[in-house]
Amino acid sequence: MNVGLGVAVIVMFLGHVYKASALLPSPQNVTLQTLNTRYVLVWTWDSALGCPANQTATFTAQYLPKFKLRTKKRDWKSACSETADAYCDFTSCDLYYMGVYMLRVRASCVGKNSKWVQLEFCPDKQAHLGPPSKVEAVPGIELLELRISDPLTSKSASMKEIYPEMYYLIVYWKDTQNAVKDYRGLNTSINIATLADLEPWTVYCFKVQSRFNFYNKISGFSETQCQRTTGRTPLWQIFLWFLASLVLCFLCVLLPSYGLFRFYWLIKATFFPSYQLPENIQEYLYDSSPDSDRPRLLTPESEVEVCCESLDVLPVVVLPEIHAPADPPGGLDPDPSRHSRQGSGDSGVYSNEEGSGQAGGSSTGAEPKKGTGPATERVKMVEIGVVESRTEGLDVAPCGRGPKCWPPTRVWAAEDVLEECV
Repeated sequence: MNVGLGVAVIVMFLGHVYKASALLPSPQNVTLQTLNTRYVLVWTWDSALGCPANQTATFTAQYLPKFKLRTKKRDWKSACSETADAYCDFTSCDLYYMGVYMLRVRASCVGKNSKWVQLEFCPDKQAHLGPPSKVEAVPGIELLELRISDPLTSKSASMKEIYPEMYYLIVYWKDTQNAVKDYRGLNTSINIATLADLEPWTVYCFKVQSRFNFYNKISGFSETQCQRTTGRTPLWQIFLWFLASLVLCFLCVLLPSYGLFRFYWLIKATFFPSYQLPENIQEYLYDSSPDSDRPRLLTPESEVEVCCESLDVLPVVVLPEIHAPADPPGGLDPDPSRHSRQGSGDSGVYSNEEGSGQAGGSSTGAEPKKGTGPATERVKMVEIGVVESRTEGLDVAPCGRGPKCWPPTRVWAAEDVLEECV
């Protein structure tokens, strides 16, 4: 009996010692979430175990290259230190993609630490491959052209720099209401792929997946997209588009131009009319009498009359030369019929000369006949057109060198003065 009691006391003591030593448990379900070169270590923790209610547990995560485990100096590097989050991001640690690392994590609370939980990690084998970062579709005639962008690393570099043999699987189908889809696949290692032999004016859907066969890495599919193909345009549609363009041109160009033209003519007809006023109104408005009390409109002609005086320019009259024959010897005319052959315009002049000559020959002191002398000669010259009554002085052309010719004569009709030489 005493022996059994002693065994029970020992068991109770050992249980109390174990509970005190294992008071802070380690993190559970430690795993890695990876995508290309992004690595996140996650775990679970029951806050009700080993940590007082008013305290919060913290965690520390570290990493070390695996080959250093065989050395005496193990310099673990911390990626997260005393963090309250149940995860730790190792992306910023710049882990070598082809290397092998040891990751570990432990919990701490009220100065107590749990045991380390270790995990081996090789990015080349274990990191997941991501889908293309972007996929664009360009429709064509009975085809679709897909432009695929490579998956990106944490430094925005292409994953093809790490996996040159990576390729893409394109799955596409015609978008219909049927439950059964006609799926088609196409593998391509280039970033531009063409889906040919498609139906014109039909909607097709597609999605793309990244693949690497060495480690059998297969990414998830990209987001499903749909695009409508094109086809050859029928002639009736081309004709309709042509008519629509003509109507649009008429509405946008010709109609505003016609409106501006009509507006221009309306303004011109309003402020600058082309029709004239009736004659009775014009006579009333153009009355230029000085004593009139009517309103007066000045025309261009009236303005000239007001500002300037009218000037008439007469042509210069060239007077004919008059030649008198020499007196015959003895004061007798040897040819009595000569005067009868003279023109009517010259008969008066020659008769006067002859009369004066005879008078002078017969008697030097006798009085001249009636109707002779300078006044009579002037009247005769006016009658034959030699002298004209004018308001301006004119020079008569000089005659020849006969003994009885007149020299140049200047006539002033206004003063009625005639200068001549005898």
